[in-house]
Amino acid sequence: MTAFSIEQARLGPHDLVVLRDADRGRCVRLARRGAALIGLEQVARGTVRQLADGYRDSAELESRPSSRFAIMAPFANRIADARYTFDGQSHDLQPGVEGAQRASRHGFVRGVDFDMAGQHTDAGGAQATFVTSAIRPGAFAGYPFAIDLAVTYMLDAHGLSLLASMRNVGDTAAPCFFGWHPYFRVGDGAVDTWELQIPATTLVRTDADFIPLPGAVAYQPLDEAPPALDFRRAKIIGATEINHAYANLVRDADGRARTRLRNPVSGMGISLWQEHGIMLAFTADTVTRDVRRSIALEPMESMSDAFNRPDCADAIRLGPGEERQFRCGVEIDSV
Repeated sequence: MTAFSIEQARLGPHDLVVLRDADRGRCVRLARRGAALIGLEQVARGTVRQLADGYRDSAELESRPSSRFAIMAPFANRIADARYTFDGQSHDLQPGVEGAQRASRHGFVRGVDFDMAGQHTDAGGAQATFVTSAIRPGAFAGYPFAIDLAVTYMLDAHGLSLLASMRNVGDTAAPCFFGWHPYFRVGDGAVDTWELQIPATTLVRTDADFIPLPGAVAYQPLDEAPPALDFRRAKIIGATEINHAYANLVRDADGRARTRLRNPVSGMGISLWQEHGIMLAFTADTVTRDVRRSIALEPMESMSDAFNRPDCADAIRLGPGEERQFRCGVEIDSV
């Protein structure tokens, strides 16, 4: 009998898929709304520990405070002034909006009800695939492109992995890249006492609106960055406020770059892995609830405002009929 199983559940009016690993005491709860993870549970010393600081109820799943565990596509995080130019054509993601109200963040699919494309269990794990064709010309202002998006979650002996597949089903090239916006907690208190390690050599410098500076000046070697933001070696977060992206990630022998978060008192820890891209860390100083009670560790294919950066142009370009994938995941290191 396999340790892995899949159940159907509800959160108010919303459909959920629940992946379980009975042998290791793990449970993952996933919503069709936004294909969002809303729970990552681990049994430790006889107690269920919630490692995900996701949406708590159906009202939050609908209002999406702080974009918790958001699937970010066809772009991740911010686009400066909600405008970009692609192949010589200018686009406005917020037509008619002026001044400080202009903002475009985290893509288009947070409020989309994904379709279920498949569920499967065997001795190796349990997986569920969510798909949407919501990204179409005319559906979202300023984005006249057609992208099919599939997100597969897999719970296995190593933890939880996520595979995002983006296919351009239009007739022209499109700007497109993926990101994930999870919030994790490894204890009940503030993040100040937790240890963080980010395997990067470069800090991404930004302006006051968290838009990366233009050109090469955006990339600051960590040897020259403020020491408080240097997490190449694991250290206590303390009072440091982090809302920064890290580039040039150093990968382990298996090809994965691991950002590690650990509670040194309990020993509870996770590793957020990705195969390439950018890691953005955020200590939740400006969220609408539970300030500094979790930390967002956001793996992204490319950096914020990539649609406006010549140095990202090749990475985000997706030709007609082409598909690109991005993999990341969570390992539970110790309990």
